[in-house]
Order: sequence, then C-alpha cells, then structure tokens
Amino acid sequence: MDFDWSVILTALPALAQGAKLTVFITVVGLAGGVAVGLLFGLMRAYGNKALSGIAFGYVEFVRGTPIVVQVMFIYFALPVLLNVRVDAMTAAITAIVVNSGAYIAEIVRGAFLSVPRGLREAGLALGMSVWRVLAFVVGPVAFRRMTPPLGNQFIVSLKDTSLFIVIGVGELTRQGQEIMAANFRAVEIWSAVAAIYLVMIGVLTFSLRMIERRMRILRAQSRSVPARSGQVFRAVMPHALRRQPQIWWSSRPSPSASARRWYSTRWISPSAPAKSSY
Repeated sequence: MDFDWSVILTALPALAQGAKLTVFITVVGLAGGVAVGLLFGLMRAYGNKALSGIAFGYVEFVRGTPIVVQVMFIYFALPVLLNVRVDAMTAAITAIVVNSGAYIAEIVRGAFLSVPRGLREAGLALGMSVWRVLAFVVGPVAFRRMTPPLGNQFIVSLKDTSLFIVIGVGELTRQGQEIMAANFRAVEIWSAVAAIYLVMIGVLTFSLRMIERRMRILRAQSRSVPARSGQVFRAVMPHALRRQPQIWWSSRPSPSASARRWYSTRWISPSAPAKSSY
C-alpha cells in the first residue's frame, strides 16, 4: 500500500480544528485542576483532621477510578441525579478538572512537605502569618520542586482528552476517526493524528523545560546535600535570618575543623564573633 500524502493534506483542516479543541479543553481543564489541586493539596498538608479527611477521600476516589468512567458518569449519570443537562464539552472539561486536580493535589502536598521545616518556623518567628509564610517563604521553594511532576501531569491530561471520543467530543482523535471512516485511509490519517499529538506535546515539554530552567536556583553540577540546603536557605530567607547561626555558634566555642571548613565555604564562618542585637 502506497502512502498518499494528498490524503493528509485534504484532512489537515479538519484535524487542525480537532487539535484546537483539544488544546482548549486541556488549557481550561488544567486551569481548574491547578486551582482544585492547590486547595486540596494544602488541605492535606496543613489542614485539620476534617479537612485532611475530605481531601484524602476526594484524591483516593478519583485516583481509584478511570477517567473514562468519570466522564461517562458526569455526562450520563449526573443529569439523571441532579435533573440538569450537561453537554459533551462541559463534561469533558469537568472531567479534566476533577481528574487532574486529584493528582496535582498529591504533587502539591509532597512539594510543600518536602521543604525543610526550618524555613516555615523561621518565617513564623518573624511574626508572619501562616498563609504569608506558605505563600512567600515555603511556596517559592515548593513550586520549584513541583514543576517537573506538574509538567508530567499536564502532558498526561493532554493525552487523556483523546478518551472523550466516547461522549462525542470533536477533539483530534474524534476528527481522525470520522475522516478515516469516510475514506478508509487508516495509515495516513492516524499517522497525521500521531504527528499532531507529538507536535503539541513537544511544544508543551519545551515550554515546561524553559520554565524549569528559568526558575532553577541551584547549579547543575553535583554538590553535597548540605551545600544545596544552604543555598536554598540563602535564596529564600531574608538577611536577618542568616544571622541566627552566629548565635548558634557562639554557644559552641570550638567547632570541628570539617564544620568550620564547610561553613566558611558556603554561607557563614563559624569562627566569626557573634554580633549581639542588643
């Protein structure tokens, strides 16, 4: 069988319309998913037992059911239960919001809890409120750490839009199926669909890598764990907090040679005399 490029050229306008709809569902759905995930992730990380339990139940329910079942429930079962009409586009976007929100919630929870507790305690010691500490002290470090898994979730959600063919949404996969059913040129049509998906995901991946590179605060070269911790502390906390270890060292007159060498090459010298603030 010969590969006919004219088939792809003829089908390209319809496939482009499907790709635009795919991007629209992904962008709108992920915008809502990030908001939902941030809320439920913070509920799981810092909420009381009731809030944490609600967030845990939501995450486990969504992660325990396939996205096809979720969109079928929203499209077919929800109108029966609530006596409302849900169109296919609304069902698709809602499914992306609900599904991606659960996974993003776990990403947010893990990123915030991975930040050293000393940063949060230092911010609270300065008199900052809890939410200001989370937003301006812990948040920047956590966001840098959650960027790679967030990018992975964005790519998964983009590919999950192809499953909405089951409810008749005219996204890229649906358009390819309809064109193939009309001309029976499966090789050309599905090759074109795959190429368009590769282009969209490649652009998304490149954008995420650029964002990750711009937000990187650590050098790419290999370093010890204490050095990275010192750099993060110096990049996030104000200068007033970096004076606190001087008081810590002042109560220990003879630090070891290794500790003295580490502090002198990183961010503060342990042998420097403590400067009293009184």
